[in-house]
Amino acid sequence: MLFACTGNSARSPIAEALLRHRTNGQVEVTSAGSHPRARIHPDAVQVLREQHGIDISGQRPRHLDILNGRRFDYVISLCDKVREVCPDFTGHPRLVHWSIPDPAAAAGPGPNGHPAFARTAAEIDTRIRHLLPLLTPAPQEVQP
Repeated sequence: MLFACTGNSARSPIAEALLRHRTNGQVEVTSAGSHPRARIHPDAVQVLREQHGIDISGQRPRHLDILNGRRFDYVISLCDKVREVCPDFTGHPRLVHWSIPDPAAAAGPGPNGHPAFARTAAEIDTRIRHLLPLLTPAPQEVQP
């Protein structure tokens, strides 16, 4: 699974972390951006830590180019800009588009930005919970 957004500093790292958390690491997931920022946005780090107990403080944004040649079952673009430039990946992955506004653009400087990141994380988490049945097999019933 690949989550992609422009800067790989908020939306896609949030999605990567939430999917890994919701599947207890059972789904291989990564994230990248078409124009990665220098660092993960501090509000994204804070929201994941406070609301989900997930620490991504050591993660760094990645460029889509480093994933050339990798095979993905799903590629989920999280913004319209990256959807237009996302490269083709080996194996013909299922392409999904979630148009999620950039919380950094909606947020003001300082503590005013935190609510936009909380809303973004909540929206992404809802979408991931709806995606889970496609990614993880249902438990098999035990026959008597």
